[in-house]
Amino acid sequence: MMNGMNMNKMMKQMQSVQTNMKAEQEKLNATSFTGKAPDDMVVVTFTGDRKMTDMTVKPEAIDPDDPDTLSDLVIAAVNDCMTNIEKATRDSLGKYTKGLPGM
Repeated sequence: MMNGMNMNKMMKQMQSVQTNMKAEQEKLNATSFTGKAPDDMVVVTFTGDRKMTDMTVKPEAIDPDDPDTLSDLVIAAVNDCMTNIEKATRDSLGKYTKGLPGM
């Protein structure tokens, strides 16, 4: 009988953790994150669920004779933003996955 009570307690704890994780994930998804290229030539904004909501490009970043540089700046800004989202996700949700195999 003791195992049944422990199992029920463990199940309730897991449900609580799951509810908390869901709430934190929703909070992250609603948060805006910014990524920047060098010298802020390109600045992008994404939500925590990785949807782009804004991009600003400085006019001096637009050179019709050198479109590759603009592409590189956009990639740098997006990668910076994705890194910021990953870090925030790790910081927020990592407490739930710490010590779990494969996490």
